[in-house]
Amino acid sequence: MSLDISIIVPLKNEEESLPELVAWIDRVMQAHHFSYEVWMVDDGSTDNSWQVIQQLAAQNKNIKGIKFQRNYGKSAALNEGFRAAQGNVVITMDADLQDSPDEVPELYRMIVEDGYDVVSGWKKKRFDNTFTKNLPSKLYNYTTTKMSGVALHDMNCGLKSYRKKVVKSIEVYGEMHRYIPVIAKWNGFRNIGEKVVEHRARKYGVTKFGLERFINGFLDLASIMFISKFGKRPMHLFGALGTLFFLVGFLIAFYLGFAKIFYDQYNMTDRPIFYLALVAMVIGSQLFLTGFIGELVARNATERNTYLVETRLEQKD
Repeated sequence: MSLDISIIVPLKNEEESLPELVAWIDRVMQAHHFSYEVWMVDDGSTDNSWQVIQQLAAQNKNIKGIKFQRNYGKSAALNEGFRAAQGNVVITMDADLQDSPDEVPELYRMIVEDGYDVVSGWKKKRFDNTFTKNLPSKLYNYTTTKMSGVALHDMNCGLKSYRKKVVKSIEVYGEMHRYIPVIAKWNGFRNIGEKVVEHRARKYGVTKFGLERFINGFLDLASIMFISKFGKRPMHLFGALGTLFFLVGFLIAFYLGFAKIFYDQYNMTDRPIFYLALVAMVIGSQLFLTGFIGELVARNATERNTYLVETRLEQKD
């Protein structure tokens, strides 16, 4: 019998919020008669989060857990959850109670009835609407929309729903969880929707994200755009650039040689443009060779998204 919903909850040091979150999810699932599972992925917690997950799993067979040996980041936690999920619709949410499980039924309906592949939450009214969060988020969303063509107001919202086929067809690593809709689009899933969702004030603990996410976010967006276009054919980028640089340098050198033979009194090496030509040809050759190396790496990298899972908690019926 297939499950209706898999809920993936990545977490780190959220022991206080977990019992309340699980009880809330269960109430919603029972009220709407959904069959479900909850995968709680402990991303290297240093508090008692894993012990709490074990206790919750003993009380409710729908609760399952994955514990990392160390902190890998939210993308790694989501990726492991995607691998484990068996529900027809997969929903992700944060563990800090800022995402409301009451949104789950509508997110499920939009996938099953409206035919969306991905539905992203939009926290239109926020409780953490500070300058350091609001301005960078708007900049990220604007830049991502322009570069990727995926028009979402809140790309980084943790509350999202996916058709099962989507999560089984993509992988996320680094800090790329912010751009899963972009990754999904580049994998052929273009029916991407958005839903305004409730954003709640944090009840326990503090945020786990620092200022480094601003820089990492831009770098990962650039990585996604590169990988989506040239990940399988790096020679098309590096080879083209290398050829262009080499030709520019060669043409300059050819002109200088021609000028020296027929009418120029100066030595080629006396002219600064000669060294520019040399540099251009060297850079062109290096870029061309980089393309070859990239092709070799792309064809042989088979385990670039493997993580050390210390424990997998799963109850069998």
